[in-house]
Amino acid sequence: MSAAGTQPANGPRYLARRARGADDLEAACAIRAAAFGLGAPDRDPFDDACIQIVIEDRRASCLVGCFRMLPLASGADIARSYSARFYDLARLALHMGPMTELGRFCVRPGLRDPDILRAAWGAVTAHVDTQGVGMLFGCTSFRGIDPAPYAAAFALLAQRHLAPPDWAPLPRAPQTVPLMRQQDAPDARRAVQAMPPLLRTYLAMGGKVSDHAVIDAQMNTLHVFTGLEIAAIPVARKRLLRADARVPDGGA
Repeated sequence: MSAAGTQPANGPRYLARRARGADDLEAACAIRAAAFGLGAPDRDPFDDACIQIVIEDRRASCLVGCFRMLPLASGADIARSYSARFYDLARLALHMGPMTELGRFCVRPGLRDPDILRAAWGAVTAHVDTQGVGMLFGCTSFRGIDPAPYAAAFALLAQRHLAPPDWAPLPRAPQTVPLMRQQDAPDARRAVQAMPPLLRTYLAMGGKVSDHAVIDAQMNTLHVFTGLEIAAIPVARKRLLRADARVPDGGA
């Protein structure tokens, strides 16, 4: 997230901003569909309740990524979240401070510029700081519903990154895969390479995951609940995030 990219003379190449009307939302849904391998634009009822953020390539004048944020006043509102459809979040319901669910965090397939994620996390950081958010959470997706390719990744998550008992989610979805530790230590490099970039970023900041993955056949994914307590982010990482923070107010 700290890597510098080529920038236009008048500012960063990538800008994370609020979606401006139906055209932006339609483009974001198309990016989501491409990222998840769906045959039609990805829309659901949560879109209307969320803050929609798009990531614009200012040099190419096109959208290259998107995500949405659902602010919650406290854990008492956790049942409104997308994640609550798949996980029992009763323990998180006791969380007293503001929370935000991140969802549909996607980059256009084939693009690997780390500055795209950098712009996205700058917008998230600005939101966290201005709203006093104490926890970020969401469902982090692995492509496909076959857990076999992710055995090492799941084992590493089980060994090092399980959520603490005071907020760890319990199973709710009908089809789940437990994150099982392996008898031998997993190959950490191979395991990390198998994880989606979003999850790697969460873990680098101190994020924790559920002890099981959900099989979501509709989205053709396996996903794990991921939570990040803002207080747990290392100070050096917070400094880098805030250096890129920009309120996504819809302006250019």
